[in-house]
Amino acid sequence: MGATIKYDEVEQGQELPPAEYRVQRVNLVMYAGASGDFNPIHWNERFATSVGLPDVIAHGMYTMAQGGRYVTDWAGDPGAVVDYGVRFSSMVVVPDDDTGATITVSGLIEEKLPDKRVIVVLTAKSGDARVLSKARAVVQLA
Repeated sequence: MGATIKYDEVEQGQELPPAEYRVQRVNLVMYAGASGDFNPIHWNERFATSVGLPDVIAHGMYTMAQGGRYVTDWAGDPGAVVDYGVRFSSMVVVPDDDTGATITVSGLIEEKLPDKRVIVVLTAKSGDARVLSKARAVVQLA
């Protein structure tokens, strides 16, 4: 991953290799600062558990961003992503330890379009839970 992908280098049905993204509490605090989303469920374990959550959870948009990062890393060009959407299907629980959580993202070329675009369907999991569903990106390739 990383080099600019060319349209004739991919095939419909092609699986893209998985990538793992670690998430620790410090990442959530940095994301809160960048996004302005300081909801305590994303950084305060006492508050998160008081509202029925198992622990602190990652921001949904942070989780979505890891899928976007995966696609841009694969394509080799952030500007190649012309459309991207997901539905949130589960939480990324981030324990307060040295490990945190891991989001594993993989992809599949669902369709090659005639204008050098491809539709990439993503699978994103944390542990055994699928955290994004209906995740797909339209990517303009060289």
